[in-house]
Amino acid sequence: MLEVLLVDDEPLLLESLEIILTMNQINVIGMAHDGREALSILWERTCQLAMVDLNMQGMGGIELIRRMKQEFPLVKILVLTTFYDNKNITNAIAGGADGYLLKGSGKDTVLGAIYGIMGGLNVAGPGVMERMAALLQKNKDVSEANEKLLSDMTDREKEICRLLSKGLNNRQIASELYISEGTVKNYISSIYDKTGIHDRSKLIVAMKE
Repeated sequence: MLEVLLVDDEPLLLESLEIILTMNQINVIGMAHDGREALSILWERTCQLAMVDLNMQGMGGIELIRRMKQEFPLVKILVLTTFYDNKNITNAIAGGADGYLLKGSGKDTVLGAIYGIMGGLNVAGPGVMERMAALLQKNKDVSEANEKLLSDMTDREKEICRLLSKGLNNRQIASELYISEGTVKNYISSIYDKTGIHDRSKLIVAMKE
C-alpha cells in the first residue's frame, strides 16, 4: 500500500486529505504542521511520498524540500499550495519537488498527480504549467540575449566579461590574465563599444541575467 506523509499547517485541509487518501487505499503515516515535525516523523517512519505546503510557521516548505532531498532522497514530493508565483515555483522545483499543484485542485487531479509521480512523472497543475512555460521562455530569451551580447566579442573580451561578472576589478583582472591594467581598460572600452553599454555596473548586470 502506498504510504504518504501530509505536511500543512491547516488542520481542516489535513483532515480532508486524510479522508480522501484513505478512501482510495492510500495510507497516511502522519500529519505534520511544519517542516521540523515532518522530518521528525520521517526519522521514525518511512513513506514513498510527502505532500507539502510551502507557507508554514517555523520551517517552511522550500527548506523542507531541500532537507528531504538530502536526508530522504527516495521520498517523492508533491507540493500542494496556494502560491504559484515564479519564485516559489522555481525554488520548489529546483529544490527537488516532483510535482506542484494548487490547493483547490479536485480530488481526481490530486490522486492523478500522486499516481503520476509514483509512476516516475513530473506533475504540475494547469496554472503552474502556464507559469513554468513563461519561465522557460524568459530563460530562453535571456540566454539568446546573452549569446547575442557576446557574439561580436573576441575570446579575450569574453574572458574579461566573465571576470567582471564575478566582481573582479581591473587590477584583479590584470593579475588573473597576466596583462597590464591599461590593456584591461582598453578591452573594456572595446566591450562597451560592441555592447552599447557604457556603464560597468550595467554591463555586469547584463552579463549575469
